[in-house]
Order: sequence, then C-alpha cells, then structure tokens
Amino acid sequence: MKTIAISEAESVVMEALWKKHPLSAEEVFAAVLDQQEWQEATVKTLLNRLLKKGAIQAEKDGRRFLYSPLLKREQWIQSESKGFLDRMFDGRIAPLVAHFSQQKKLSRQDIAELKRLIEELGDGK
Repeated sequence: MKTIAISEAESVVMEALWKKHPLSAEEVFAAVLDQQEWQEATVKTLLNRLLKKGAIQAEKDGRRFLYSPLLKREQWIQSESKGFLDRMFDGRIAPLVAHFSQQKKLSRQDIAELKRLIEELGDGK
C-alpha cells in the first residue's frame, strides 16, 4: 500500500475510527470532543480530506454515511516512524536511543526492555 500522509488533526479522527468503526460523522465528533474543541463542521472537513486521500471509506446508511478506516494503524505508525527516523536521525535507531538517554528520558524499565530486545536481536530471533 502506498504511503498516505496524515496530518496531526486527521490522526485524531483516524484514532477514533481505529478504536471503533463504522461511525457516523456525529459519532466521530462525539468521540473526539473530549480531546479537541472542534466544531462538527471541522470533523466533517477532516473526514472528507481522509476520504480523498483514501485513508477511510464511507458507506451510505439511510440519510447518513458511516466511516471506516482503510489505512491500518500499524501501517501508519510504520510510515510515521520511518519518516521521523529519516528526518531526525538519518534513518538510524542508535542515535535516537542515545538522544533519549542523554535527555534522561529513559526509565530503568525502558533500559531493561531495550537490553532484552538487543539480546533477542543478537540471538537472531
């Protein structure tokens, strides 16, 4: 599947649809209301953008449409992660981890988990 660029605002709508679908525009609006102070028209605009991009689909249900994601969350995360690594750390993970360790953003649990992952990689898993 080709990469679909999703804006930060669009990602809020996508998260609502990834959690539960299909949803009407009103249901999406209700789902994001506690996170965003958007008008219902804003949500409808974002849904239309996502439709045009091919990230979601709409099915007619009487007088309304029900929206469902076509883009899988895992695909989006992979694309976003790769883009972030490429832009910020020349596509390499080690400098990313070094950055967080220098900023004291790694807990003991994070470090233990990273060690476990590295050991698994070393074992060829």
